[in-house]
Amino acid sequence: MKVNTKIRYGLRVMIELGLHEDHDNAGMFQKNIAENQQLSEKYLDPIISALKVSGLITNAGGKKSGYILNKPRKEITVYDVYRSFEPEPSIIHCVNKPVTCFISRICVANEFWMGLNDNITKYLKKTTLDDIIKKHKKILENIRKANNKTDHCK
Repeated sequence: MKVNTKIRYGLRVMIELGLHEDHDNAGMFQKNIAENQQLSEKYLDPIISALKVSGLITNAGGKKSGYILNKPRKEITVYDVYRSFEPEPSIIHCVNKPVTCFISRICVANEFWMGLNDNITKYLKKTTLDDIIKKHKKILENIRKANNKTDHCK
């Protein structure tokens, strides 16, 4: 299973919107998301579109406004973001389509792959956008503390 760039960048967009949801309801413009995440604004077009179609984000106040999360961070999972771009996660072809494999009924390896696939799917479903943002904020706080300690040593 390979996580493509649309999924990775889609998650980065969601993190960016989640980090700024407390500031105001004006939303974030695509240009600002691209700058903050160091992504191509043009490449974000289909990503933003997919996130809107899946109902994860919306325009804050009409067509010329910025984007906001459509639900609270605690209610958005990484699985939701994944599904905005891809069907069910499948680490190998026969996991979600066993009928296409002529030995799937007797394949011992298939059980292993299905178990691994289930674990990945469960992890995607249990990890919320809020979880990721909390980790991000903690990392930033640790960096800030470390910088303050080194400033006092001068």
